[in-house]
Amino acid sequence: MTYVNRYERLRSAVEGAANGDELDGNQVLAALVLLRELRDDLADWEPQLIAAARQLGTSWAELAPALGVASRQAAERRYLRLRQSDSGEPTADGRVRAERDRRAGDRAVAEWARDNSATLRRLAAMVSAAEGLGAPARGYVDRVEKALGESDPVILLQPLAGVGPHLRDTHPALAEQVDDITARSEQVRRETVGRREGKR
Repeated sequence: MTYVNRYERLRSAVEGAANGDELDGNQVLAALVLLRELRDDLADWEPQLIAAARQLGTSWAELAPALGVASRQAAERRYLRLRQSDSGEPTADGRVRAERDRRAGDRAVAEWARDNSATLRRLAAMVSAAEGLGAPARGYVDRVEKALGESDPVILLQPLAGVGPHLRDTHPALAEQVDDITARSEQVRRETVGRREGKR
């Protein structure tokens, strides 16, 4: 069975469950097996693709938005964590703790972003108004503008982190402000995880 067929079979089972369709136990079990296999494949593929991107000269800052993290440091840590998991470490308990730490970090960053909503929105508005940007930068600015229209300021963090490297040549002072915000959000995350580790 090809990956497309496996995905479509899994998608069909999930949609059937969501819609209340009649499914038999074998269908559901088969879908769960496919889900586990696909999850294992994805876990293997991500570090391989990150390594390939790095070999092609992609920076950690450019990788961060693609990986759904807020900074180049977070992107590098994600790769190291995935590579470590691929080698069999840490243990299952360690992975559970890491996931709980990640969620706690996400919550802390979200709270910080909401407390600093005005600062984030002001910075996003400045990025949106920046002139003289090339085509590659405009795509990132468009994401900032879209996030600016959302009610939750947390959504601004990722596009701001992505646009930072593209502002350095034309708007270095603005890029520095973006980098400062990104660094502060990462500091909040690190401090939260550090406190949790200190209690173990």
